[in-house]
Amino acid sequence: MSIHSTVAHDVPAFEWERRPRRRAWLQAIARFGARKPLGAAGIVIIMTMAAMAVLAPLVSPFDPNYVRAQDRLRPPDVPFFFGTDQLGRDVLSRIIWGARISLFVGFISVGIGTGAGSLLGIVSGYWGGAPDMFIQRGMDALMAFPTLILALVIMSVLGIGIANAMIAIGIVMAPQMGRVVRGAVLSVKQSQYVDAARAIGASDFRIVYQHIVPNVTAPVVILATAGLGTAILTEASLSFLGFGTPPNVASWGADLSSAGRAFLEQAPWLGLFPGIAISLAVLGFNLLGDALRDIWDPRLRASR
Repeated sequence: MSIHSTVAHDVPAFEWERRPRRRAWLQAIARFGARKPLGAAGIVIIMTMAAMAVLAPLVSPFDPNYVRAQDRLRPPDVPFFFGTDQLGRDVLSRIIWGARISLFVGFISVGIGTGAGSLLGIVSGYWGGAPDMFIQRGMDALMAFPTLILALVIMSVLGIGIANAMIAIGIVMAPQMGRVVRGAVLSVKQSQYVDAARAIGASDFRIVYQHIVPNVTAPVVILATAGLGTAILTEASLSFLGFGTPPNVASWGADLSSAGRAFLEQAPWLGLFPGIAISLAVLGFNLLGDALRDIWDPRLRASR
């Protein structure tokens, strides 16, 4: 039996295909970490919080809603490493479970804003005319309001709740995404390959699908990544003001609202640890978004 046939029998063919792919991914990650250490730090923060959210039932030391009257407002020590709140609930457990709400709301709301904003930006930039004028005036009206104020106005119409908070944050994020996509579409549709596609009789939808969408993906990903931090911060602000998650749901913003404001002087850890969690989440997504922007647009890196 030849050497080639022996290797073929010992190692299946798909293993040979999988190993180079795995090695290429590892090399790409290593290059990214070497080129953008701050971006790699952002990935570490995000992955840590994602793992914490997914494994919350396993890594949480206590039930986040279990009330211990005898342990209320206990300072950080063993076994309550982040202390307890005014009801005796473990703050560390509520931080871990709160990551689920923050990341879930962040990703869904960014998905809503990215989808709606990208669609409006493509329609506005590619077809122009009356649709462009109507869409841009609507975006101007929405962007005239501060982010939190606009979200509060939408929440006052839709009502209180996590689902409505995600819709409100998505609506707030859509105009900025639409503006970025519209600018990219205006640039791409003047390209020669788009003119060539029109010359051979390609339909508008085919041109948009094959040429416009692939070329606006990079700015959309960059803006969506940075927007995740904004979405998490906005959700925390809404929950802090009582418009987000209900009191029985572990949430960083809700914990700041229900406990931090009333007991901040007596128990400063009630505001300290949720605030640190929110800050780290926002920092992680901002670092990653900034690194992606530098990689995909070297002109911005050169201008710094």
